[in-house]
Amino acid sequence: MTSPREAVLQFARALRDQTGNQPPLPSIFPDQLAPVVRADRDGVRSVGPMRWGFPPPPNLGTRPVTNVRNTSSPYWRHWLGRETRCLVPATAFCEYTGGAPKIPHWFALAPSRPLFAFAGIWRRWSGTRKGEDGEHLLFAFLTTEANDVVRPVHAKAMPVILMGEDCDAWLEADTSAALALQRPSPSGR
Repeated sequence: MTSPREAVLQFARALRDQTGNQPPLPSIFPDQLAPVVRADRDGVRSVGPMRWGFPPPPNLGTRPVTNVRNTSSPYWRHWLGRETRCLVPATAFCEYTGGAPKIPHWFALAPSRPLFAFAGIWRRWSGTRKGEDGEHLLFAFLTTEANDVVRPVHAKAMPVILMGEDCDAWLEADTSAALALQRPSPSGR
């Protein structure tokens, strides 16, 4: 997420900024903080830091779940309502291939890396993350089948990428209309 704060606020049409003086982030890894856009209880969009990764479903270990593919799962269904949907601003994403060393493959909409958003979900959670006890704001983002550009590197899935009116639909539409956005990005992008 290398765009400046002001560009994120404008892209998301957010009126509240809770990111402080956050610099651009050249990489974001699971369990790290990243700027996330959500509608507050009064409906006003805000941008604030959230930690990447939901707690896993029961009996599936302790590693945070960063991506959501099966939206019909009872575990995820509760988090797909309007009040827990969010946008995760990004300028590129990375998939790795190979063993040791892993080889990063970056994907962006253009060489200039314009802003887009991942379709995300968020929640409050109490517990210990990164050595900090207390309440945390957590996010994960939706994935879908890979398009022709991503498939040679990561055949299973790619993030759900949103721009323009799709961002508004993800935050504001009823659940069935929002979930219709869970589709691969056009390969020409």
